[in-house]
Amino acid sequence: MSYRRTIKLVCGFAGGSAVLVVAAAAAESRGYFGDTQGQRSGQWSRFNILQAAQPATWSTGNHTVASTGHAWDFNWDKRDPSPLFTNGKKKENSSEDPSSEQENGKPKATRNILFIRHSQYNLSGNGDHERILTPLGREQAEFTGQRLAALGLKYDIMVYSTMARATETANIISKYLPGVELVSCDLLREGAPIEPVPPVNHWKPDAVYHEDGARIEAAFRRYIHRADPKQKEDSYEIIVCHANVIRYFVCRALQFPPEGWLRMGLNNGSITWLTVRPSGRVALRTLGDSGFMPPDKLTRT
Repeated sequence: MSYRRTIKLVCGFAGGSAVLVVAAAAAESRGYFGDTQGQRSGQWSRFNILQAAQPATWSTGNHTVASTGHAWDFNWDKRDPSPLFTNGKKKENSSEDPSSEQENGKPKATRNILFIRHSQYNLSGNGDHERILTPLGREQAEFTGQRLAALGLKYDIMVYSTMARATETANIISKYLPGVELVSCDLLREGAPIEPVPPVNHWKPDAVYHEDGARIEAAFRRYIHRADPKQKEDSYEIIVCHANVIRYFVCRALQFPPEGWLRMGLNNGSITWLTVRPSGRVALRTLGDSGFMPPDKLTRT
């Protein structure tokens, strides 16, 4: 596949236009793609589901192209109980029937994780405590809160970065989601997850990549995984954080090259919907209706 034939992935939506475009041809050359399977249930008929994988072969006109990438790793989060069993028997002694125990250890619910990028903030502030939302940023957070409420979903929790701009965004959104638990997390603070490819000269991280990268990877492992086997119903969780963190999470979850995170863009206040199914399959959902934020309120600071 040529570089010009890239796969476009739409992630955050604001003002009716996509704010995430991934040039996935580079990912193909690195072998991060697997099988493609689209699903569309009646409940989600108004959403487009973008899968992270592609088939072993596919046709382009009269020409059939074979995939050079690796198959999708269904146990990317190390939560598949199958490796604990050999030939239907558990590796350790157990009084419980192995097949029954293995079935009980499998995830059964789907996790829906909605990432929110913080709203516009004061870029000239000295230190995090002065980098608070601008008047426009507070308006953006209001729109995002209204949009989340309009979806009519039963949100289980809202986790947010402890940086001022993310905390303020989360507090404004929470006004529209009464009863949803708010939890702060230092792991979600902004940073440089991994040295980007291609490299850029105009942007310098405050901390070295191996420092921020270890923290952000730890955040990924804490929040992005399949549901616990004890979880019976699908969950809807909100994470309010930062563009670099969200972009890295998306690359890792979709098994794209993580060093490509800087090739994407996210608007302030945008919604990025990630779905993690019990099988280990991961997908992006895009809001299929009109944009929720007026065009004159869009920013990408």
